[in-house]
Amino acid sequence: MRVLLSTIGSRGEVQPVVALASELRALGQDVRVCVPPDFREWLDDLGFDVVPIGPELRRFGSASRVRPSAEELRKSAEDTVSTQFETVTVAAEGCDVVVAAGALQFAARSVAERAGAGYVYASFCPITLPSDRHAPPPMPWRSPGTTDNRALWQEDAHRWNQLFGGRVNACRAANGLAPVDDLQSHVFGGRPWLAADAALAPWPDQDDPDVIRTGAWIWPDERPLPPDLVEFLDTGEPPLYFGFGSMHAPAEVAEVMLASARAHGRRAIIARGWADLAAADGHPDCFGIGEINQQQLFKHVAAVVHHGGAGTTTTAAGAGAPQVVVPQMYDQHYFASRVRDLGIGAATEPGVPTAEALTAALEVALRPEVAARARAFAAKVRPDGASVAARHLLATAPLTSA
Repeated sequence: MRVLLSTIGSRGEVQPVVALASELRALGQDVRVCVPPDFREWLDDLGFDVVPIGPELRRFGSASRVRPSAEELRKSAEDTVSTQFETVTVAAEGCDVVVAAGALQFAARSVAERAGAGYVYASFCPITLPSDRHAPPPMPWRSPGTTDNRALWQEDAHRWNQLFGGRVNACRAANGLAPVDDLQSHVFGGRPWLAADAALAPWPDQDDPDVIRTGAWIWPDERPLPPDLVEFLDTGEPPLYFGFGSMHAPAEVAEVMLASARAHGRRAIIARGWADLAAADGHPDCFGIGEINQQQLFKHVAAVVHHGGAGTTTTAAGAGAPQVVVPQMYDQHYFASRVRDLGIGAATEPGVPTAEALTAALEVALRPEVAARARAFAAKVRPDGASVAARHLLATAPLTSA
């Protein structure tokens, strides 16, 4: 069987896709991946058939970027849909099943439908799938004062149709397909998958047969830590890790991070990330790193301070590290709440943190009882979600797009 795995997100979306691709390949399946060009070299090195989609994500967005106008948003939405139809159509050639993972997957189901292939949509966070038991992720268009979950999901569905539906239906018509009335339901399909850890990010209705819960897709990272980082770790008490991943934080955030670590008498490891944070230079109590094996590193730090992406939150939870989540957007607010509610860390207010706010949150995360809960919780995080998903895919293929 040939499977196309498609995502257009950052590493937090791509790495789980790599986990599923690896499991499928180990089971003898032919796998192709469609991902942003930022990750092509990495996946080429892993031996996967890669089709890049769109421009590099890293060069988009910054803390100082002017908010786009309505016309710019409309054009960006239409261009995104057109690019997906063009690229995913090529990537899906000869494939039996298309798996669309993560947000903004507007073309994959239509491409699968036209090709007669099976289709699966997979989410990495429960609140990105509709349910009367939770609200959708925060978005700029929210109606003030609306608290009814069903009304909020209806508002989201309307915005999807408004922003993306016209171009989706134009592309469907060009491919001989009938229009869709509800784009959101069309993308999610009848039985979406939730690729999130059941303990960390559970589906709110445990008896719901319409959401397939596979567990988080965790790629087993076997890369060793760099020798100079190992030396830094070995020369004192466990440091604090700070990283915002693909978020474009202002450069001064690195100094804020270092100040909060020093307030607790701790050393700091600062991940440069896509913001190119560089405060580590010249500070003996601070170590700057690039892309690295977080699964290994997080076992050796006193706490993990991060933006709250699904991948980083799950990795820190699995490593037993206390967390401080500084949410910026979308599902990160959910993971901030989960870390706080589970008692395995703390969270700050959304946006760019102050040194005072980070220092206060770290005071909570570094408490012995929080560290103990984080270590105990690690045993609940299952590492086999990608294997479960791969075997389920094979057992139910060929899948319909219903």
